Amino acid sequence: MQEFFTPKNRQTPHIFLFSCMAKQKTAYFCQSCGYEASKWLGQCPACKEWNTLVEEKVSDGASRVPQWRMTTKVGKSQTKAAIIHEIIYEDEKRHVTPDEEFNRVLGGGIVPGSLVLIGGEPGIGKSTLALQLALSMPNYSCLYVSGEESEQQIKMRAERLAPNVQSSCYILTETSIQNIFKQAESVNPNLLVIDSIQTLHTETLDSAPGSVSQVRECAAELLRYAKESNTPVFIIGHITKDGAIAGPKILEHMVDTVLQFEGDRHHSYRILRSIKNRFGSSSELGIYEMVGSGLREVSNPSEVMLSQREQQVSGVAIAGMLEGMRPLFIEVQALVSQTAYGTPQRTTTGYDSKRLNMLLAVLEKRLGFKLSQQDVFVNIAGGLRVEDPAVDLAVALAIISSYQDLVLPEGVAFAGEVGLTGEIRAINRLPQRISEAQKLGFKNIYISKYNLKGLDTSKYSIKIIPVASLVEVFQSLFG
Repeated sequence: MQEFFTPKNRQTPHIFLFSCMAKQKTAYFCQSCGYEASKWLGQCPACKEWNTLVEEKVSDGASRVPQWRMTTKVGKSQTKAAIIHEIIYEDEKRHVTPDEEFNRVLGGGIVPGSLVLIGGEPGIGKSTLALQLALSMPNYSCLYVSGEESEQQIKMRAERLAPNVQSSCYILTETSIQNIFKQAESVNPNLLVIDSIQTLHTETLDSAPGSVSQVRECAAELLRYAKESNTPVFIIGHITKDGAIAGPKILEHMVDTVLQFEGDRHHSYRILRSIKNRFGSSSELGIYEMVGSGLREVSNPSEVMLSQREQQVSGVAIAGMLEGMRPLFIEVQALVSQTAYGTPQRTTTGYDSKRLNMLLAVLEKRLGFKLSQQDVFVNIAGGLRVEDPAVDLAVALAIISSYQDLVLPEGVAFAGEVGLTGEIRAINRLPQRISEAQKLGFKNIYISKYNLKGLDTSKYSIKIIPVASLVEVFQSLFG
């Protein structure tokens, strides 16, 4: 021990200190929900999924520095607490895009400094929507970052979407978040588009792109960039097989707006739905049609949702519903047939199955229809998922029409909620539904008589029929 600390071995303590440095920390992250554990577990304690914890290297939090630093700012002043009535508030100035459907879903336009997440199935048209948005604003410079396609592929799509259009859209094929920020400082865009967040990676972490830690860290850096530079950022995200946004759940909490782009890839219509929006309503939707030249706005979605048939058939009823502030008239289809098995089937597409069981129980108890031995299938035409209780009346009438094989009169629409006692309950925003039905050319509309209070029926040319119960509706239609 004495020889170890002699002047001849003065360099030895430095080697000893180096060998005592802490090893790089590792942790286990759930690939479904982002739960962090210190050791491997077979089942995630948070989401209860099996075999989803993956080991990832975690850097020391003290040595981490933000990857985005504004070069034009010296530093931020320390914030202080303020009384709420002394805070000066100004309405945010939005960037209004040429796409009216997109503006409606966002709440009126793009908010500067906002972080927007767009999710959807593979091949549904997320990249097409983002690139079409970037090309449609020639007065705004846009930086389109792609980690999945080459510059030539994006150029080919741009020529198809907007041929011969002079746009100030910059294309960058990069996956390193550090290099993206360098190009952003150089270009100084008015809009930044990331396609997609699962392909990005930061050099501060050793885990693979798409992992929970990489997605969380890259999203945090993009959020910091958006708020400090006041630049709106659009992030395209993948979804899991269950339809949820891939990556940690905190990703949806970090962003300002979450948009879901959905639809059937084998059909041409797409729906852009707002799930979360800090700057507007979270129940709006926009409808598009996928054509050869890109996504086309559907200004009158009711005409799309209503089928065009040469002859009327049983089991079809028209319902007036609301999606956010937009009234829609959709076609409800029902099929009732004798069951071939011991247990009857109850199958729904776009409608809540539990609510269907409730309506079947009401029809059997209050109207006497023996549906316990019948297979019942309900479909909402057009691929919509409806949650408005005003669709109940149309679903009940479609089931009665199919069961009795009676065709409902042409030009009749329904808007009302059905209660457990068979009564037709009042609904909200009825004048908007009546105006839309009148514009579409319907002759009659059945509503709850409890909605008549404060309703001026004289200003409508459509015949408004108030009813109190399902029995009254059945007698009015079929006698």
